[in-house]
Amino acid sequence: MTKAETIESLGRIRPELLSLAEGKLPRHVAMIMDGNGRWAKLRGLPRSAGHYEGVKSVRRMTELSSDLGIEYLTLYAFSTENWHRPVEEVEILMHLIGLAIEQELPDLIRNNVKIRLAGDLDRVPEEALSRLRKAEHETDVCTGLTLIICISYSSRWEIAEAARRLAGEVAKGSLRPEDISEESFAAHLSTAGIPDPDLLIRTGGDYRISNFLLWQIAYAELKFTDTLWPDFDKEEYAGILLEYTRRERRFGKTSEQLSPSPEI
Repeated sequence: MTKAETIESLGRIRPELLSLAEGKLPRHVAMIMDGNGRWAKLRGLPRSAGHYEGVKSVRRMTELSSDLGIEYLTLYAFSTENWHRPVEEVEILMHLIGLAIEQELPDLIRNNVKIRLAGDLDRVPEEALSRLRKAEHETDVCTGLTLIICISYSSRWEIAEAARRLAGEVAKGSLRPEDISEESFAAHLSTAGIPDPDLLIRTGGDYRISNFLLWQIAYAELKFTDTLWPDFDKEEYAGILLEYTRRERRFGKTSEQLSPSPEI
């Protein structure tokens, strides 16, 4: 659907969402998808059932982001800390991530969605990684929404890796320490070439960042919701986007600098 059609459809469910047409939407949204395991536990189901249900929310958020014209959506699919979970659950998660991307690939291409991976991919099992790499390769020509999947990712790992790469360049003599800048450092991160998130959403009721995009979210707007990830729907996401359009983003400036009073 077009952006106008999408907003009209949302407005039929929640009339206030029609105001999305008037506000400036974020260019880049990042999401910490939390609550799959608790969703399953509340229903007396194995944790894996929550992960499978969570895939449906990924599809919903990708569809709505694309329809609204958001340029980048970054999802925290699997952290480096998640490797410490029970082996059986890790194996299920890795299989599910790869399988879900493979199954969604035709629709992703049809909807002009580009896949990009971020994280310590050397740790990802070959079966899952080959499916993810295939999706990344086959969607490389897409020019719509860029969907960044953070898998085996931690921000501290990413920052340390960037520092190692810069140190290597200094050691080789191709870079002077005094020439290292915020821009050159960011160019060595997993998200190089991608604008920083404007909005970070975390589902599941916890109020923490959990080692996610620590460098990139320096000026992001933050939103935490108690909704468990499998229950996170398009209407709630749209409501958060509407709230975002009403926030004042000052980036260190004053309100008066952003909207100076007209001269008399």
